[in-house]
Amino acid sequence: MLVVASGVIAVLGARLEGVEERRALTVILGTGLAMRALALSAPPILSTDIFRYVWDGIVQGAGVNPYRYVPADPALASLRAASVYPFINRADYAVTIYPPVAQAFFFLVTRASESPLAIKVALVACEGATVAALIGLLRLTGQPLTRVAAYAWHPLPIWEIAGQGHIDGLMTALMMLGLWIALGLGQRYAGAGAIVLAALAKPFALIALPGLWRPWDWRMIGLVPLVIAAAYLPYLSVGGGVLGFLATGYVQEEGLSSGWGFTLLRLWRFSVGEWPHDTGIYLGLCLAILAALALRTGFRRGRTPERSLRDINLSIVMLLFLLSPEFPWYLLMAVPFLSIAATLPGWVLTVGGFMLYDVVPGDPQLSYDDRSAILAALVAATALAQAAFMRRSRAFR
Repeated sequence: MLVVASGVIAVLGARLEGVEERRALTVILGTGLAMRALALSAPPILSTDIFRYVWDGIVQGAGVNPYRYVPADPALASLRAASVYPFINRADYAVTIYPPVAQAFFFLVTRASESPLAIKVALVACEGATVAALIGLLRLTGQPLTRVAAYAWHPLPIWEIAGQGHIDGLMTALMMLGLWIALGLGQRYAGAGAIVLAALAKPFALIALPGLWRPWDWRMIGLVPLVIAAAYLPYLSVGGGVLGFLATGYVQEEGLSSGWGFTLLRLWRFSVGEWPHDTGIYLGLCLAILAALALRTGFRRGRTPERSLRDINLSIVMLLFLLSPEFPWYLLMAVPFLSIAATLPGWVLTVGGFMLYDVVPGDPQLSYDDRSAILAALVAATALAQAAFMRRSRAFR
């Protein structure tokens, strides 16, 4: 209930009208920063990912490729600080899963301090870049700057970036800066490069690229593998091992290869049973839907920045809905669009994502399967309701 209340406050803050804009912006950003300052001091209690971030930075600081050894390997015994090593997840069987831009971030931050707090402070600084890009995009599209409150006061980034310290904060900042550089400054290739760097912090950011593409622009298509190759180059001493745990067990562990990690497919199986090759069929359908949205975005005529942002937002929400990530912090990439291209499904998805947490172990509540199904149903219902409302609005014009 507190999360829902926080979401409502963010909605109301984004709809402030009749207030002097500069003063309102000062209050919005100051309050958002104060909430993050409170969250920074809290230990990460819902995820231990941040300790892996610190570990990867420590390993690189010692001149070791982070994709080479699992943390429990004897070769790294001298690096095992008591404040970090005991809290690393999958320490005895998984090398790091994080791509090279994330690794560069871990290395740079831990040169200042090898602590979770340093990572969180740096990620909150990344949020400053996200907010700056949002303000620029709001100006570009002629919207009130007070709508930045939808991001600044939203509970998800406060909880997951300042509180838990997830690398999605870096990915989101690079993605939004890329959109501002391309749409606001007119530097499409530089913006596309920033988005590819965002995807090298977390791959989902690639979904934003079609919003910058122009029909038959092969140079932008060629830019993608060049940036990826350049980023991976410093880590190629391990060869194919640069894909880390992603290639050696993550998709199996999270139920992605079996299909049980996808909410919609899981609901289908509960209803009609498991079919041969249904995982491949489901992923093929997801790819077809996302590809259709990407092509519509990339080939849209008479494109405006506002239209591009709405198209990208639709693709992001659809991606998250179809792939149904188990962890709420994956939903962070949708939050900035609540300021510049808000939709009701986006609000439901990002606030309702807290339903996926088992906050208090042993606390009586619905099963995860039930909660994820409820969230999916709410997102689908609000999408249908919004589509029906828009059709009626067009009919009365």
